[in-house]
Amino acid sequence: MTSRSRLMISAAVLTLAGAAPAVAQTEIQWWHALTGANNDVVVKLAEEFNASQKEYKVVPAYKGSYPDTLNAGVAAFRAGTAPHILQVFEVGTGTMMSAKGAVKPVHELMKEAGEAFDPKAYLPAITGYYSTAKGDMLSMPFNSSSMVMWYNKDAFKKAGLNPDAPPKTWPEVFEAAKKLKAAGYDKCGFTNAWATWANIEQFGAWHNVPIATKANGLDGFDTVLNFNSPLFLKHWTNLVELQKDKTYDYSGRTNNGEGRFTSGECPIMLTSSGFFGNVKANAKFDWANAAMPYYPEAAGAPQNSIIGGASLWVMGGKKADEYKGVAKFFTFLSDVDRQVKLHTESGYLPITKAAYAKVKDSGFYKDKPYLETPLLELNNKEPTENSRGLRFGGLVQIRDIWSEELEAALNGQKTPKAALDAAVERGNQALRQFERTASR
Repeated sequence: MTSRSRLMISAAVLTLAGAAPAVAQTEIQWWHALTGANNDVVVKLAEEFNASQKEYKVVPAYKGSYPDTLNAGVAAFRAGTAPHILQVFEVGTGTMMSAKGAVKPVHELMKEAGEAFDPKAYLPAITGYYSTAKGDMLSMPFNSSSMVMWYNKDAFKKAGLNPDAPPKTWPEVFEAAKKLKAAGYDKCGFTNAWATWANIEQFGAWHNVPIATKANGLDGFDTVLNFNSPLFLKHWTNLVELQKDKTYDYSGRTNNGEGRFTSGECPIMLTSSGFFGNVKANAKFDWANAAMPYYPEAAGAPQNSIIGGASLWVMGGKKADEYKGVAKFFTFLSDVDRQVKLHTESGYLPITKAAYAKVKDSGFYKDKPYLETPLLELNNKEPTENSRGLRFGGLVQIRDIWSEELEAALNGQKTPKAALDAAVERGNQALRQFERTASR
């Protein structure tokens, strides 16, 4: 062998040694519906997880609004191209639960992957929504929230209202809104985002009145809507009357109207506690939030609120090593310090008891009480059959029906009673249709 040959062989050996084959990473696709600052949270979480180990790579992908993302996930499953993780808002819980074979229950996933998992470590007010009647967790809570009342403290001062004593009852809200309107907020005294979540779903739980039989659907898909009852009628009638002079002003079916608060147009807005990041970034005035108002004549009110936001569903039909990566990611998300950071920076609720206790013990809420408001609402009282939550198949479509009827009343096309009766009747028709489809 010549010297030249020996050099070439040595070089080849060194090259091969330097290019030792890297262990192929298993990709975990995560489809979500978050934008803006919350999208940044998703991306950062994926980056941190990917940097923490080398076996798996979580790849987040924005798929549109909550309904768009749910529809995209369902269509992808049918086409055999579903992601590993699908973020689904709480409204889609019934639909996901009925999708046999399409999802991998979280409690099974964690057990099979050998990950440490104690369902009792999570806040029951949150996980109960995503669990079976036996307590088995089906999906992993992620960006959980509840509904609170945001208010403009500067506007309150201008209207002669005490900014440190926000209204507690609906009659007090109506009076405050009239004073705000007289003080120059003539386009909108108060409003809400998520119209049916505010005026049907949260309203029912907060007042401990049923929306439907069978614990609002939690105990069976053969539930029957029955919220065309006196307290709901009183509330819808009040909204219709106050809409006439803009003391109340409707802001649409989703959260598209939330900018009316941060712009200063509407000084009181009921919407998700997850609105925090937007308020913090965009409101140019002093602000705060408070618990949802209630009607004092409702026995036992206020009861407790129910959660909103979304959870992470694991899609069915994936390989064992891919499921192991998903399980490791869920363990990563549940870490106490990570939950503390997520809660204090994004405003979404901590999902574990330990994370909530750590934030509370640190004294954090003394300076930022607005981040504890939704937690105090959720835990205000032991949940009842009317306030544990709700689970209706096809709720995405049913919400549209309810919104159509509420809008018909607000526009004067129907009386509040006729609209409320139609919301119940048409909603029940949709429930029966879903029940027939799910039982096939």
